[in-house]
Amino acid sequence: MKKKTLVLGASLKTSRYSNLAINRLVKNGQPTVAIGLKKGMVDGVEIKNEKYPFEDINTITLYLNAKRQQEYYDYIISLNPERVIFNPGTENPELYKLLQKNGIDYENACTLVMLSSQQY
Repeated sequence: MKKKTLVLGASLKTSRYSNLAINRLVKNGQPTVAIGLKKGMVDGVEIKNEKYPFEDINTITLYLNAKRQQEYYDYIISLNPERVIFNPGTENPELYKLLQKNGIDYENACTLVMLSSQQY
């Protein structure tokens, strides 16, 4: 069974890495949900613009810089994912500590590279 991924910081703009990640996750058969600034659809995935109470999230892949992540700390913890992926430019030692404290794994990696090399 494939595990659900939340793309946090999703964009409707096709040039954005978060948009590419949604496309690649879907192409790879990964159940995908997304939250961004604007509501919309990307490759059949609805982007919500609020902290939606998703269930069974395995992975959160971040596309928000450290400062923008702060408002999502409690939300991320509440979803209790198995892991959080910090894509390039999203590194955040403060959030690393919170995740560790709550028993959530994290890694600094690129979701797109992980998908293309079958490491996801």
